[in-house]
Amino acid sequence: MHPAASIIAFTVLSGLGYGLAAILGSGLLDPAALATKAAHILALSLIAAGLMASTLHLGNPQRAWRAFSQWRSSWLSREGVLSVLAFVPLTVSAWLCVIEGRYLAPIGLAGSVLSLATVFCTSMIYASLKSVQAWHTRLTTTCYLLFALAGGALLGSAFGVAGGGAAILLLLLALVLLVAAWAMKIIWLRHLDSFQPLSTPGSATGLGAIGRVRLFERPHVTENYLTTEMGFRVVRKHAIKLRKLALLLGGLLPGAVIFLVLAALMAGADAGAVALLALVVAVLSHVGGMLTERWLFFAEARHTVMNYYGG
Repeated sequence: MHPAASIIAFTVLSGLGYGLAAILGSGLLDPAALATKAAHILALSLIAAGLMASTLHLGNPQRAWRAFSQWRSSWLSREGVLSVLAFVPLTVSAWLCVIEGRYLAPIGLAGSVLSLATVFCTSMIYASLKSVQAWHTRLTTTCYLLFALAGGALLGSAFGVAGGGAAILLLLLALVLLVAAWAMKIIWLRHLDSFQPLSTPGSATGLGAIGRVRLFERPHVTENYLTTEMGFRVVRKHAIKLRKLALLLGGLLPGAVIFLVLAALMAGADAGAVALLALVVAVLSHVGGMLTERWLFFAEARHTVMNYYGG
């Protein structure tokens, strides 16, 4: 599948935003702290930026509102509806924190639930597609949720160290979620590398019973929408290198930084500027790793329509 930059930006930015919003909704950060107020603003900004980026992938962005009408059958529509609903408790929570310096558990927890529900719907847009076998697994949904929570906990720990409170608890949570997310991603990759295609040229044409079916020539010599959007292929050796890069930037480096900062804090060291700077570097590294991971998520997927194009 063609890895569109707008969709990659949407899934990464909104995932981080909703993950941070879920952490904020749990009440682990001090609502009176300046760092927590900044965290609320950043969460809403990331979510808004991600949703705006998603509209760039639409052929007619001015008609995006029509997607909300199909919520009974479309995961894309459900995602749109929930993203709007989630803004209500998230905005109220942000107002209470930024303006009044307080936290209300019912509103905060409602924002957390709706944030995770929105990420779940985003993941189901891909996991529900039987035509893309690599995505059609519960592992896809699990990865999306864990990566959102891991990124949110990492951001939350940075704000906790900056003065928002509960720094040690958030660092522990971030480390556990980061390990769980990448462990699940490795399982997802093994699934991708090992599954046998359910759809082949033989099954697609109905001629598989009489022998092996292979393409004599392409239906046409010029490219079209299907070959451009669904026929993207990444060279195997390049994919392996990018997988390692994604794991290094998105998991190993942030995990090492979290471990070192956590060890220092538990040893009695002050959460100073060095710890905060280290966590900022960890966040930036994680974002770079997630952009790489999400690019590969699309680039390594194969749509069954490519049976007719020799892909």
